[in-house]
Amino acid sequence: MTSDVRPDEDGAMTPLPGGKRPPGDRVALRGDLRAALPDATAAVVVTALVFAFLWARMDSGASDTVAVMPFMDDAGTYWMYLLSQAFGWSALLWAWGTVMLGLVLSGPRPARLPVSRQVLEPWHRTTSLTTMALMFAHALMFAAELVRYETKVDWAQRLWVAFADTFVPGWYDSGTGQVAIPIGQGALYLAIPLGLLFYVRHRIGANTWRRLHRFVIVVYVLSVWHTLLYGTNVWYGEWPRTMLWLLQLPVAALLLIRLLRPARRAERLGPAGGGVGRPGWWLRAAGRVAVGAVVVGLLVVVVSGRDGGRDRPTHPPATAPHAQETD
Repeated sequence: MTSDVRPDEDGAMTPLPGGKRPPGDRVALRGDLRAALPDATAAVVVTALVFAFLWARMDSGASDTVAVMPFMDDAGTYWMYLLSQAFGWSALLWAWGTVMLGLVLSGPRPARLPVSRQVLEPWHRTTSLTTMALMFAHALMFAAELVRYETKVDWAQRLWVAFADTFVPGWYDSGTGQVAIPIGQGALYLAIPLGLLFYVRHRIGANTWRRLHRFVIVVYVLSVWHTLLYGTNVWYGEWPRTMLWLLQLPVAALLLIRLLRPARRAERLGPAGGGVGRPGWWLRAAGRVAVGAVVVGLLVVVVSGRDGGRDRPTHPPATAPHAQETD
């Protein structure tokens, strides 16, 4: 998210025109929560549409989820899993949107924008709040499906197993989920504090908030990584997975522009040793090279079609996601 103040060329923070001061954390959060209602409503509608689409594909037998896990061929039984998937795809879409907004706002100021920065900044904050809610709903519905699944133990044990498998890093012990679920948990557990730090920036200082907020891109990378590893709808090396890779190109390109042409003078690379210690200069230079390499890598993935997807098996496995708990 972005601050309600703009940086001067030397990095000092000045109020917006009209003498507007940053609001207090409690007021700002309440106001943004109210402002997020239309955005959240749109997210619920999109989630419902994705859920209906996934249901129809599972009901028809055309679902990639069923191809990966053939036992999951009953949409009426596994509707909570489908809803978890739908929330997950909406969360990734909103995360993509809010990261794009953040990069546009924090990068070099375009000569012309379709809407003003005064409009884009609240959109960035409200989409961030909606993204956090969608991520939590995605995890919650996954836990609900596990509660339904664990039928061999009593309710207290079922609730504990579902909670631990969903929210405790390293607890889930089956297949790809051993890696993919902790990555998703990392995204969730970073997203919430990093997103909400905006509302206490006047307590921790604008510079501290700005440095911490840069790690939001890590949240997004973890979210995409989690999806590529565990999203059964992009499990195979086919066009949906390639499209997911393709959507990362504008994010990487904007991030590279943001690093090469930062709006704040203090963040510009400049000559080695010119106001920045050598270790810091080399670290910044390495970051720019790394992001440039990511852009090239994404182009290679999209053009070549080698996107890390699995080959669709002739006889897909028929195993359950993990063994049920027993007393």
